[in-house]
Amino acid sequence: MTDKKTRIQADPSIDPSEHDDNNDVTIYNANEKMSVHAIDLEIQDIDGVGPTTAKKLKEAGIVSVMDLAVTSAEQLAVDINSSKESAAAFIMAAQKLLRESNILEKEFVTADFILEKRKSMLRCSTGSKSLDELLLGGIETQAVTEFYGEFGSGKSQICHTLCAMARQPINEGGLDGGVIYIDTEGTFRPERLNQIARARGFDPMLVLKNVAICKVYNSSHLELIIKDLGRYINEFNAKLVIIDSIISLHRAEFAGRGTLADRQQRLNSILHKLIRLAEIFNIVIVITNQVQSSPDTFFGDPTKAAGGNVIGHTSTYRIYLRKSGENRIAKMIDSPYHPYSDVRFTVNEKGIDDLEK
Repeated sequence: MTDKKTRIQADPSIDPSEHDDNNDVTIYNANEKMSVHAIDLEIQDIDGVGPTTAKKLKEAGIVSVMDLAVTSAEQLAVDINSSKESAAAFIMAAQKLLRESNILEKEFVTADFILEKRKSMLRCSTGSKSLDELLLGGIETQAVTEFYGEFGSGKSQICHTLCAMARQPINEGGLDGGVIYIDTEGTFRPERLNQIARARGFDPMLVLKNVAICKVYNSSHLELIIKDLGRYINEFNAKLVIIDSIISLHRAEFAGRGTLADRQQRLNSILHKLIRLAEIFNIVIVITNQVQSSPDTFFGDPTKAAGGNVIGHTSTYRIYLRKSGENRIAKMIDSPYHPYSDVRFTVNEKGIDDLEK
């Protein structure tokens, strides 16, 4: 970084009084290769964001350039009491700053560039080799992976096992980072995580200290947590975010057809925020989902994921879990490139594990 604050012009209509007294401006050269970590960038590195605007942004839960880059113009306009156009200009300026700092890729890149970038993508092992094979090596960063199934199908068991695996070194199938576990159903149990860690030969205290738990009590609380999630990701050095489950609170609070549109819009906003966070922070995001039955289905499995098309379209990868006696079956339902197949696994003291041969 240069001695002077690096700034990007956000909005030519911004009041000059919002600028710092020492408002010398250094514009990034788009051709320069710069290596800047996202944490080194501050909100006031964006031109037009002076102390007053920065205060408004912080009061709205936006404390970093990353936070600003992933928010929506409509929500930002409400939060800082500005026009939608000005809010959009701030967001675009934040994204531009991240691109020119080599944190985000350019708006248009060639397919070979994306292929090369995906080679550095991380994968977190599920703890089961068969399930990892279904996922072609584990759960990817920069994506939202959804597990859905009826009660007892193994959703929360997968989440607990991932909590233990995420702390492990990258060359051992982990992410070498922290975990944020957002619990909406009251299913997280530290005793279970302790058991899994011991069974796998991990230090249970280190595993437990590596997981930040947030117990959410209503849908508004969940929306506020997701809104501030970028700050928590930095605070806990999180490489894995788990939401168990994504729909339970909205499903309980928004009953009847009259509230369906509002519920779906709220879920849509949450999921799109999660996708942006996964891409920008290069983290794994796992959500669990409930199911519902289709009484008009006479042949085949009448069970389908709750949440309708909003969740179905937004999840990058969708895996259906179901019970099969003492074991479980995981089936890839939707993916941009995974083969549609299924595998079997079991639940034991290690969390989820492969079947004994």
